[in-house]
Parts: sequence; C-alpha cells; structure tokens
Amino acid sequence: MPFGDLVTAMLTPFAPDGAVAYDQAWNLAQYLADNGSDAILVSGTTGESPTLSAEEKLALFRGTVEAVAGKAKVIAGTGTYDTAESVELSKAAADVGCDGLLAVTPYYSKPPQEGIFRHFTAIAAATDLPLMLYNIPGRTARLIEIPTLARLGENPKIVGVKDAVEDTGFTARTVEACGDSLAIYSGSDAYTLPMMAVGARGVVSVPSHLVGPQIKRMLQSAIAGDMGTATKLHHALLPLFDALFLEPNPIPLKGIMNEVWGPVGDPRLPLVAAQPETVDRIKETLVGAQRV
Repeated sequence: MPFGDLVTAMLTPFAPDGAVAYDQAWNLAQYLADNGSDAILVSGTTGESPTLSAEEKLALFRGTVEAVAGKAKVIAGTGTYDTAESVELSKAAADVGCDGLLAVTPYYSKPPQEGIFRHFTAIAAATDLPLMLYNIPGRTARLIEIPTLARLGENPKIVGVKDAVEDTGFTARTVEACGDSLAIYSGSDAYTLPMMAVGARGVVSVPSHLVGPQIKRMLQSAIAGDMGTATKLHHALLPLFDALFLEPNPIPLKGIMNEVWGPVGDPRLPLVAAQPETVDRIKETLVGAQRV
C-alpha cells in the first residue's frame, strides 16, 4: 500500500477570528500520527480545501511535514477544478517535503472523461510524488469511469484511488480492472469493510480523529483474514460513522473535536457550526466506539 492502511483526512483548525490556527494544526498532526494514522491528508474535503488560499495550504503542508517528522506520511490535497493551479500547488507541495498528492475530480466544469484523464496526467507529470485520485461524484458531479481509471493506472506515478462512489459493485469492478495498478482506499468510513471484502485495502478516514486505534485494528483484522473480528469492530463503530455525517462534513467533526479534543474552531462559511443535537448524538456513539 503506497500510503499505509489508515489515512486520516485532517481537519483544518481555525482561530476565533477565522484565521488558520497553525499551532493547533501542528498539535493535531502529531496526535494523529501517534494514534494509528499511517498517513495524514492535508487540505482535503475535511480540511475545507475550497476555502483555503494557496498560501494557507502551503503553510499547512510545510507545518504538517515538520510536525510528524517521518512518523506518518503527508499527502497534500492539491486538486482543484483548474489544472494549471493544481499543477503549481503540487510542485509547491513537493518542494516542502510532502510524500504524496491527492487530486479530486475537477468539479463544477463537468469535464468529459478525456478531460479528466488529461487533468490527472498533467498533475502526475508535475512532480515525482505518487498521486492518489479522488473519485467522489456526489460532490463533483463527475464519476471517474472505470476505463478512465484503468488508463490512469498505467501511469506509474498514479498509485491509488480514494473511492467515495459508495457502490461496492463499482469498487469490485474497479479492483478487477485496476487492482494490479491502483491501491483502492475507501473514501466513506461506513463502506470501508464492505469495500475491503471486494478488494479495497485501506481507508481515507474522518472518524480516525476520534477512534484511530480502533479503525486501525479493524483494517488489520480484515487484511489478516480475521473477518469475524473486523465485522465486530465495524458494527461497533458504525453508529459513530453515521453520526459524523448527520450534517455535511466536516461540520459534525469540528463540533465534537471542540468538545472532546481541543479548540479547532467553527468551519468557514458557507459551512456553519454543528447543531447541538448533532454533537450530542456523536457523544453518545463515541462512548461505545472508544470501548472496543
């Protein structure tokens, strides 16, 4: 696996005035590296990448590399709907020492499959870093189709795909077509174990902020073939997974982290703070999840 089994999509802490809280981001990165994360994704969806400036992203990349000091790999979320911007940000991420890149399907412009192929190929060519694709049609309005994934998998720099399609049949067909060239990571925590049953090997996780060791045990059990233990852990963790998506990510995560970990601030607009009942529900499910 190019980035280990458990990748955490790290949230971006903000100060009360809305500025990035870089010291708290440093602390969070160290915490995640010490609690099961093989790699940390910076400036993904959970990190509120659409509201971060290029300068803020680069500072977060640099700070996370320094914070984890080799204890975990650092993946830079560099994909946007603009190929040229994505290429330049990828080069900058490589320059500050990141270990890999994640690029999402171009959103809003709804490119055809050939445009998607050329977009990712340009990003891969920009650096020597391994690239993970992010397939999330629910947010981008475009699916990276399996023939396109297979073409992209022929590029030695494109090593994996974060699959948030939420269709285990699609995952199984992706594994059949691309399993020798692309490592498949679940992009939806509730789907991780079902996806592993058809050939996925890891997860880019949100709940690992709260239950990293437990998710790591589930992954390791499944990889070892102990599906009984993995299934028990999956069912114990599932209520928390569901609660963390009662509102758009990362709204619920930030709400609970402010309560149980430390100040990470509210999301930037157009996202808003979590509803109190959402945080209460997460607290209820977290008790059981942390006991397994």
